[in-house]
Amino acid sequence: MKSTISIALLVCTVPVCAQDLAALSAETRSTVLPVIPQVIAKMQEAVATEGVAGAIPVCKDLAPQLIGKKRAETGWDIRRVSLKTRNAERGTPDAWEAAQLTEFDRRAASGEKPETIEKSEIVTVNGRPVLRYMKALPVSEVCLGCHGPAEGLDADLRRTLADHYPNDRATGYEKGQIRGALTVKRPL
Repeated sequence: MKSTISIALLVCTVPVCAQDLAALSAETRSTVLPVIPQVIAKMQEAVATEGVAGAIPVCKDLAPQLIGKKRAETGWDIRRVSLKTRNAERGTPDAWEAAQLTEFDRRAASGEKPETIEKSEIVTVNGRPVLRYMKALPVSEVCLGCHGPAEGLDADLRRTLADHYPNDRATGYEKGQIRGALTVKRPL
């Protein structure tokens, strides 16, 4: 009897874990990725009207607010992470995310287009199935103003960045490199 119950429980949990990963990924992608062009548009607007330093509040404040709004709407854990953090409190990856970011860099170095790189996987967290999703965030032209080679950044901008981010490690990028990723933990 006990083994019958165990088998029945196993069979009941398998469909949750075996859900169509492609469909879950597509739904997650369509729900969270619209935040990215919103942030980029606001950054471009800020740079055009206020200069490069004017984009700092977009990345520092507006992007987390937009992500927080999506988090509240969905109940999913959504963040931006990077191997070279600007804000270690918000952007430090967990072990799974760090492994994916390292793999993203490897894939990009092998010629895969950074804007197409993503990863989805169903994992078990605290005994429950969770979709882990990550989408690479490549450095665009507007990002270079603050994330490009440090020696190329204006001295006033470097001071402003240091004021906002005393432990900043997020410079030295070139256009198209992977700056980090948008990451999602979605309970199933």
